[in-house]
Order: sequence, then C-alpha cells, then structure tokens
Amino acid sequence: MNRSNAGSGRCGMRRRVFPLVLFFLLSPFAVCAQTYQQLSERAVECIEKDSFALAERLLLQALKLEPTNEKNAMLFSNLGLVQRRLGKYDEAIESYTFALNFVPLSVPILLNRAAIYMETGKMNKAYPDYCLVLDEDKSNGEALLMRAYIYMSRKDYVNARIDYKRLLEIEPQSYNARLGLATLEQKEGKFQASLEILDGMIAEQPKDAVLYVARADVEREMKRDELALMDLEEAIRLDPSLVDAYLLRGGIYLAQEKKRLAKADFEKAISLGVPAADLYEQLRACR
Repeated sequence: MNRSNAGSGRCGMRRRVFPLVLFFLLSPFAVCAQTYQQLSERAVECIEKDSFALAERLLLQALKLEPTNEKNAMLFSNLGLVQRRLGKYDEAIESYTFALNFVPLSVPILLNRAAIYMETGKMNKAYPDYCLVLDEDKSNGEALLMRAYIYMSRKDYVNARIDYKRLLEIEPQSYNARLGLATLEQKEGKFQASLEILDGMIAEQPKDAVLYVARADVEREMKRDELALMDLEEAIRLDPSLVDAYLLRGGIYLAQEKKRLAKADFEKAISLGVPAADLYEQLRACR
C-alpha cells in the first residue's frame, strides 16, 4: 500500500470511529459519568416524558453513587412511582419502604405504598399504612375512604361507618363516601336509609348509570323486582357496557325463571369481559 492510500485509510478509520464515540456519549445508556444531581434531574425529566425504563436506570445509578444521601427519600419515592408504572409492584413496594426508612411518617409515600398494596390485593398490609396516615393527618380523605373500604371487606361495619361519617364531615358531597355509606346501610339491612342516600345522589346526577345499578340492588333485596328492572334498564340505556347491570338483571331474571332472558344477559356480560368460567353455574341454571 502506498503512503497516500495508507493515509487515506487512517483518515477513513478516524471518520468511522468518531461517530461511534459521539453516539456513546450521547446515548441515554451512558449514565456512569454523571453526578448524583445530574442523574436525579435527568430521571425527573424522563418521568415527565413517560420514559419510565430509562428513569429507573438513572435513579438506580444515582442511588449507587450516594447510598446514604439524605435526598434518597425522594429518589426512592420516584423509583417507586416509576416501578409502579412499569408494573413492577414488588420492586415498587420495596422502593417506597426504603424511602420510609428515611422519612417514616411521610403521608404521600405511605399513601403510595398503601395504594399498591390495595392494587395487589394485600389489604391487610395497606391497613396499617392508612392508620399511620390518619395518625398524622386525621382529615386525609383518601385514607379515610380506603380504610372504610377495608373495614367493609372485613364486615366491620361499626368502624366503616365511623370513617365514612368522618369523611362526610370533611367532604359533605363526597361521591365515594356517600355511595359507600349507602352500601353500608344495605349491608346492615337498613334498606330505606340506603335508598334515601341513593335517591338523593340520582336526583343530583341523573345520568350516572352506576347509581341506578346500586339502587336496583337494594330494590332487589327488598323484593321490588319490577322497580329494580326499571333501574337496570335505565342504567343500560345510559351505559351499555356496564357489566354489573347485566349480571344483576340476569340474576333477577333467573330467580323469576325467565331463563332465556337471563342467559342473554349472562352471555352479554361474558362478551364484555367477564370470564365464562365465572358464570358457569348461572348459565347451567339457564338450561
């Protein structure tokens, strides 16, 4: 090879190598050379852009750089948020727990961890978090509502009523608290009290299909099937995709021995996403 060719070869090599080096430096994966602060700030930017996978890597890198930094409570909290969005629920719980090691009584972090416990069916673990929140903030609406829900699931209606009442003192028009209290009255057999709450809510929100289904369920228990069917008809008119309306109406029809109508409602519920196995017994009864 002559000198001119050799020189051009070396220049060619430099031209090829430089873009690769530049790419590496600008790559989102090149996080090692950045400072704790830079990594933290970049992670926040990624969260704002919904780039959760990259945000997770940046936060983990920052935490490795300075594992004892007092600001790590915020980093772990952000990491929990990111992992929750990524569906990594166990990791998110662990991250929130690490954050609470720095700030044990942080209301937002306790609420976030409790929310994941609820999403993953771990109500017994969510319960103490909501209690801690209410120890710090007795008027926290989210904690009152969710703790009342947990009490309802435990059939602890006395304490559920206390939390619903407390929430209604703080937020008299709370939709969820009023609906929860109506359900509580129904559970305790106080059907008229339940109807009064639901009648008031429907008067205020006549296009809310969920409220008609709730009232129909109370009417069903009161043996007022025709009224229940009218409410369910209205609910389905307002929201044809409301699964609970078809399930409840199918149950009423089946009890009335109207098997063809019942079967149609159960099959409609299946078409809307209810697993067929969940309605096997009902469909068999429709034969």
